[in-house]
Amino acid sequence: MIRLFSTFFLITLFAFTLRAQEQEVATQWNSWWMYFGNHRLSEKWSLHTEYQWRRSDVIKDWQQSLARVGLDYRTSDNVMVTAGYAWIVSFPYGEQPIDFTSDEHRIWQQLILTQRSGRFNFQHRYRLEQRWLEEVEASDSGDPVSTGRRYQNRARYRLFVAIPFNQLRMGPGAWFLGLYDEVFLGFGKNVSKKNILDQNRLYSALGYQFNEHGNLQLGYLFHQVFKGDGIRREDNHTLQVALTYNFDFRG
Repeated sequence: MIRLFSTFFLITLFAFTLRAQEQEVATQWNSWWMYFGNHRLSEKWSLHTEYQWRRSDVIKDWQQSLARVGLDYRTSDNVMVTAGYAWIVSFPYGEQPIDFTSDEHRIWQQLILTQRSGRFNFQHRYRLEQRWLEEVEASDSGDPVSTGRRYQNRARYRLFVAIPFNQLRMGPGAWFLGLYDEVFLGFGKNVSKKNILDQNRLYSALGYQFNEHGNLQLGYLFHQVFKGDGIRREDNHTLQVALTYNFDFRG
């Protein structure tokens, strides 16, 4: 089932890429500064925390603020399920901006499967999102006014691999190459039928595992955003700086 699900996402991405007839492409330079943590509460349970400070025009202006929390449950060493909440604020930026700053409340669920083959450490991440996006319009005076929320569903699949190159296994002192691709698909009502492919993210980074709890990654993200009209697209070249640190509260 997992293989079928992964294959479906990859085939769908390929098919939509071939069919895409974008006539308006905005090429932009951004940066994302991020923190992630999965903090152990017991052998099975942990707390997910995350904040992303996303900037446009390299670092000059706001792009997004994203805060996410969740509760993890490990069914085994290689399988973890999570459910949580996220609050996202999106700002007008770039050549194809939204009209006004707006926020989003999001509930999310995910399954993470990990496996190792030699130096290669694979992670498959499957995520579902239920999104309540604020709709903002201009009042008679031109000021932004919230008019309610629009509900959308989205599914995501990410394949990530970490490859240490100064030692055989990931561990303290390991320098590693991190690579991933992630595809986003909208589904259900309130999703434009002209284009259900929402985003694709292609990433590469140099990482350092400084102890058993944390690592730092400096990388590049080619981030494509496909607009619902099926015509406009963003090609965002994004610097990523990501700190991961997992506290252990088991005592």
